[in-house]
Amino acid sequence: MPPVARFAGSLWRLQPNTGTLGGPAVGFLRFVVDDLDPDSGRRQGVLQAAFALRDRGDLSPKEWAALSVVAHWLDANLPKPVRFSRKRNNSHRTPMGLSWFKDSAHEHIARLREVAALLEFHAIRVEAIATDRPGYIVYEDDFQIVAEPFSDTGA
Repeated sequence: MPPVARFAGSLWRLQPNTGTLGGPAVGFLRFVVDDLDPDSGRRQGVLQAAFALRDRGDLSPKEWAALSVVAHWLDANLPKPVRFSRKRNNSHRTPMGLSWFKDSAHEHIARLREVAALLEFHAIRVEAIATDRPGYIVYEDDFQIVAEPFSDTGA
């Protein structure tokens, strides 16, 4: 199993049986919930989970406004990945790439922690997964990567 640090709860504590922070440098971070994405079969990211709350009408106007601020900030400050698959012609399969923040994207990570706090307020458990082996990288910019996970990538 690759070195993977897992943090859960509002204090982002290390889960002792899933990895160590004392190992190799942790380069990438992903915030997930327990629900699985129907297309990839992997755990949903926090934005997907937050918008599902919105779509169900479970957010108060104040919560929806706060989520909108984060979403607009990310739209303005995070490039849109152009690839989610290693294959150039992926029309016959579902793209399997997962988005990860680089550990140097401090402002972006802080914004996602706001979304994580909103989900936790609604009793949705959030886990922050950190790793130096996210998978086959198919897209990269200054703040994030998209990687098709290795079979042992805990995402």
